[in-house]
Amino acid sequence: MKTTFKAKAIFVLVSLAFMLTVVVQASAEKYKSMEGVKSVKVIFDFRDATLESALVHIKLIHDTYKDKVFMTEKPEFAVVFMGPSVMLLSKNKDGFSAKDKKIIEEIRQVISAMAKDGIRLEICMFAANLFGVAPDSVLPELHHVANGWISSIGYQTKGYVLVPVF
Repeated sequence: MKTTFKAKAIFVLVSLAFMLTVVVQASAEKYKSMEGVKSVKVIFDFRDATLESALVHIKLIHDTYKDKVFMTEKPEFAVVFMGPSVMLLSKNKDGFSAKDKKIIEEIRQVISAMAKDGIRLEICMFAANLFGVAPDSVLPELHHVANGWISSIGYQTKGYVLVPVF
Protein backbone atom coordinates (compact mmCIF):
# COMPACT_ATOMS: atom_id res chain seq x y z
CA MET A 1 0.00 0.00 0.00
CA LYS A 2 2.83 2.40 0.90
CA THR A 3 4.61 1.64 -2.37
CA THR A 4 1.50 2.52 -4.38
CA PHE A 5 1.11 5.81 -2.49
CA LYS A 6 4.79 6.70 -3.02
CA ALA A 7 4.57 5.83 -6.70
CA LYS A 8 1.47 8.00 -7.11
CA ALA A 9 3.08 10.87 -5.18
CA ILE A 10 6.21 10.70 -7.32
CA PHE A 11 4.09 10.54 -10.48
CA VAL A 12 2.13 13.62 -9.40
CA LEU A 13 5.28 15.59 -8.54
CA VAL A 14 7.00 14.67 -11.82
CA SER A 15 3.82 15.54 -13.73
CA LEU A 16 3.57 18.93 -12.01
CA ALA A 17 7.23 19.69 -12.71
CA PHE A 18 6.75 18.74 -16.37
CA MET A 19 3.60 20.87 -16.66
CA LEU A 20 5.36 23.86 -15.09
CA THR A 21 8.25 23.52 -17.54
CA VAL A 22 5.85 23.34 -20.49
CA VAL A 23 3.86 26.37 -19.27
CA VAL A 24 7.00 28.48 -18.78
CA GLN A 25 8.33 27.51 -22.21
CA ALA A 26 4.95 28.12 -23.84
CA SER A 27 4.72 31.53 -22.18
CA ALA A 28 8.17 32.55 -23.42
CA GLU A 29 7.38 31.35 -26.93
CA LYS A 30 3.96 32.97 -26.86
CA TYR A 31 5.42 36.39 -26.09
CA LYS A 32 8.49 36.61 -28.31
CA SER A 33 7.74 40.33 -28.49
CA MET A 34 8.50 40.65 -24.78
CA GLU A 35 12.05 39.29 -25.07
CA GLY A 36 14.48 41.91 -23.78
CA VAL A 37 11.72 44.18 -22.48
CA LYS A 38 12.67 45.40 -19.02
CA SER A 39 9.80 47.80 -18.30
CA VAL A 40 6.31 48.43 -19.58
CA LYS A 41 4.29 51.66 -19.49
CA VAL A 42 0.75 51.46 -20.87
CA ILE A 43 -2.26 53.75 -20.99
CA PHE A 44 -5.65 52.23 -21.73
CA ASP A 45 -8.10 54.62 -23.42
CA PHE A 46 -11.26 53.03 -22.00
CA ARG A 47 -14.55 53.98 -23.69
CA ASP A 48 -16.45 50.68 -23.66
CA ALA A 49 -19.87 51.17 -22.04
CA THR A 50 -21.47 47.85 -22.97
CA LEU A 51 -21.73 46.18 -19.58
CA GLU A 52 -20.63 42.63 -20.39
CA SER A 53 -17.89 43.81 -22.73
CA ALA A 54 -16.66 46.46 -20.28
CA LEU A 55 -16.44 43.83 -17.54
CA VAL A 56 -14.40 41.52 -19.78
CA HIS A 57 -12.11 44.39 -20.79
CA ILE A 58 -11.53 45.64 -17.24
CA LYS A 59 -10.74 42.10 -16.06
CA LEU A 60 -8.38 41.62 -19.01
CA ILE A 61 -6.50 44.82 -18.19
CA HIS A 62 -6.11 43.67 -14.59
CA ASP A 63 -5.06 40.15 -15.63
CA THR A 64 -2.54 41.63 -18.09
CA TYR A 65 -1.07 43.74 -15.29
CA LYS A 66 -0.66 40.65 -13.10
CA ASP A 67 0.74 38.42 -15.90
CA LYS A 68 4.12 36.91 -15.05
CA VAL A 69 5.52 38.09 -18.39
CA PHE A 70 6.26 41.39 -16.57
CA MET A 71 8.50 39.75 -13.97
CA THR A 72 11.56 41.97 -14.49
CA GLU A 73 9.94 45.22 -13.32
CA LYS A 74 6.51 46.16 -12.08
CA PRO A 75 4.56 47.53 -15.06
CA GLU A 76 3.15 51.05 -15.06
CA PHE A 77 -0.50 50.96 -16.11
CA ALA A 78 -2.96 53.82 -16.36
CA VAL A 79 -6.61 53.58 -17.37
CA VAL A 80 -8.42 56.72 -18.48
CA PHE A 81 -12.19 56.29 -18.66
CA MET A 82 -13.71 58.52 -21.32
CA GLY A 83 -16.91 58.74 -23.32
CA PRO A 84 -19.93 56.69 -22.26
CA SER A 85 -17.85 54.34 -20.07
CA VAL A 86 -17.99 57.00 -17.34
CA MET A 87 -21.63 56.04 -16.69
CA LEU A 88 -20.41 52.74 -15.22
CA LEU A 89 -18.27 54.52 -12.61
CA SER A 90 -20.93 56.26 -10.56
CA LYS A 91 -22.18 55.07 -7.19
CA ASN A 92 -25.64 56.00 -8.50
CA LYS A 93 -27.28 52.87 -9.93
CA ASP A 94 -30.63 54.43 -10.84
CA GLY A 95 -32.00 53.32 -14.20
CA PHE A 96 -30.13 50.00 -14.27
CA SER A 97 -31.83 46.61 -14.08
CA ALA A 98 -31.02 44.16 -11.27
CA LYS A 99 -28.90 42.12 -13.71
CA ASP A 100 -27.01 45.23 -14.85
CA LYS A 101 -26.43 46.30 -11.24
CA LYS A 102 -24.70 42.97 -10.55
CA ILE A 103 -22.35 43.49 -13.51
CA ILE A 104 -21.66 47.08 -12.44
CA GLU A 105 -20.86 45.87 -8.92
CA GLU A 106 -18.40 43.33 -10.35
CA ILE A 107 -16.77 46.08 -12.45
CA ARG A 108 -16.42 48.17 -9.27
CA GLN A 109 -14.80 45.28 -7.40
CA VAL A 110 -12.23 44.83 -10.16
CA ILE A 111 -11.56 48.58 -10.22
CA SER A 112 -11.00 48.53 -6.47
CA ALA A 113 -8.54 45.63 -6.82
CA MET A 114 -6.75 47.42 -9.67
CA ALA A 115 -6.32 50.54 -7.54
CA LYS A 116 -4.94 48.44 -4.66
CA ASP A 117 -2.43 46.87 -7.08
CA GLY A 118 -1.15 50.32 -8.10
CA ILE A 119 -2.88 50.87 -11.42
CA ARG A 120 -3.63 54.56 -11.97
CA LEU A 121 -7.35 55.07 -12.70
CA GLU A 122 -8.69 58.33 -14.10
CA ILE A 123 -12.10 59.59 -15.16
CA CYS A 124 -12.60 62.29 -17.77
CA MET A 125 -14.82 64.88 -16.10
CA PHE A 126 -15.74 66.40 -19.47
CA ALA A 127 -17.38 63.07 -20.34
CA ALA A 128 -18.80 62.70 -16.83
CA ASN A 129 -20.53 66.08 -17.14
CA LEU A 130 -21.72 65.26 -20.66
CA PHE A 131 -23.29 61.96 -19.51
CA GLY A 132 -24.76 63.37 -16.29
CA VAL A 133 -22.38 61.69 -13.84
CA ALA A 134 -22.12 63.87 -10.74
CA PRO A 135 -18.53 64.36 -9.56
CA ASP A 136 -19.42 63.37 -5.99
CA SER A 137 -20.92 60.06 -7.20
CA VAL A 138 -17.69 58.89 -8.88
CA LEU A 139 -16.00 55.87 -7.32
CA PRO A 140 -13.32 56.97 -4.85
CA GLU A 141 -10.54 54.98 -6.57
CA LEU A 142 -10.74 57.25 -9.63
CA HIS A 143 -8.71 60.42 -10.07
CA HIS A 144 -10.68 63.23 -11.71
CA VAL A 145 -9.09 64.82 -14.80
CA ALA A 146 -10.76 67.69 -16.62
CA ASN A 147 -10.06 66.28 -20.08
CA GLY A 148 -9.13 62.64 -20.71
CA TRP A 149 -7.51 63.47 -24.04
CA ILE A 150 -5.04 65.83 -22.35
CA SER A 151 -4.23 63.11 -19.82
CA SER A 152 -3.75 60.59 -22.63
CA ILE A 153 -1.46 62.99 -24.49
CA GLY A 154 0.59 63.45 -21.33
CA TYR A 155 1.01 59.72 -20.77
CA GLN A 156 1.97 59.11 -24.39
CA THR A 157 4.47 61.98 -24.29
CA LYS A 158 6.06 60.23 -21.28
CA GLY A 159 6.50 57.03 -23.30
CA TYR A 160 3.33 55.13 -22.40
CA VAL A 161 1.97 52.87 -25.13
CA LEU A 162 -1.67 53.55 -26.03
CA VAL A 163 -4.14 50.67 -26.00
CA PRO A 164 -7.67 51.65 -27.07
CA VAL A 165 -10.58 49.89 -25.36
CA PHE A 166 -13.73 50.68 -27.35
